[in-house]
Amino acid sequence: MPILPREQSEPSPSESHKARRMAESFGVDAQRYDQARPGYPDALVARIIAGSPGPDVLDVGCGTGIAARQFQAAGCAVLGVEPDARMADFARSRGLQVEVAAFESWQPAGRMFDAVIAAQSWHWVDPVAGAGQAARVLRPRGRLAIFGHVYEPPAEVAEPFAAAYRRVAPDSPFNDQPARRLLDLYQAAYVKFADQLCETEQFNDPEQWRFDWERSYTRDQWLDLLPTTGGLTRLRPDQLAEILDAVGSAIDSLGGRFTMNYTTLAATAVRADPS
Repeated sequence: MPILPREQSEPSPSESHKARRMAESFGVDAQRYDQARPGYPDALVARIIAGSPGPDVLDVGCGTGIAARQFQAAGCAVLGVEPDARMADFARSRGLQVEVAAFESWQPAGRMFDAVIAAQSWHWVDPVAGAGQAARVLRPRGRLAIFGHVYEPPAEVAEPFAAAYRRVAPDSPFNDQPARRLLDLYQAAYVKFADQLCETEQFNDPEQWRFDWERSYTRDQWLDLLPTTGGLTRLRPDQLAEILDAVGSAIDSLGGRFTMNYTTLAATAVRADPS
């Protein structure tokens, strides 16, 4: 979702599932995506595993397998479902089992799971159909965990990015968004996710989790990550170059590196006992 979403210049968390073409653009450079994107807090992974009845995990929109590999390393058996064949192929090359399909139409063939996770991907899933599908494949008391990052670059980095984006893509519908993300917006989106799960009457005990952390980025590290974000994956090379030049100059003015504040949010609930 905003991460909640996949990043700056994306639809609102509650509307992202309607923007399928953007959702399917992240596989343009799967290797860069995998190398540049951050992983998830170990405490989050441990909490999901501890709150699930067993080790079988289904990863919805697994991408290149960033989250899936963390769960695998923690002892889980993970199956990924990913609509982009390029991302799925990369995940398979890293030792993951992945099936290519949109989650809403994916055929589980009778398979059941102890946890269904959606790492930075639920905003691309139809929330009603997705919740129903998750409930169908979860064992009793199995856990659905929807989570993702909100990142907050310093204004000295965010504002030059926004100005450059407006210059190269003046007709973009995302140009009326603020240069920096609003954490409250994303928190509200996760509250809405939890409410939608309750409305299905197939999940109990919704919870909201939050993990705050930070990471230092060099100029090159951030410029490697930026092209993997929504809104930039579909730009022409010359447009992208202009944005990267502007952001690179901004980071140079800060001494060549900066600290990113991250918040990882989660909405999670357990499948209701059918009895």
